[in-house]
Amino acid sequence: MEALRLILRYVHLIGFALLLGGAITQYVLGRLRINPAMLWGSVIMLLTGIGLSAPLRDGDEPAPAKLVTKLVLALLIFVMVFFSRKRDAVNRGHFLAIIGLTLVNAAVAVFWR
Repeated sequence: MEALRLILRYVHLIGFALLLGGAITQYVLGRLRINPAMLWGSVIMLLTGIGLSAPLRDGDEPAPAKLVTKLVLALLIFVMVFFSRKRDAVNRGHFLAIIGLTLVNAAVAVFWR
């Protein structure tokens, strides 16, 4: 089970890289729109995050409040990306909120023990 958990964590990090990298690329280019990397990154992060929350450990479970917080953040990110994906341009505040929530989600994972 440890190997499965590590694989899920690895794929989860790839999803994070896709989402954040795609967003920063769009921001630097000055075209604020949702690209496929951002969409796939949000989907991968949401699905692997759900998989990682499964009780696969030996009594070393994360706090339920942390899991709920991360789930809410991942759902918000996914909804913001999914429903904006077909727009030619996304509002600057909306786009920066996606980046901010992605960074907050990562901070919750790292700093909440």
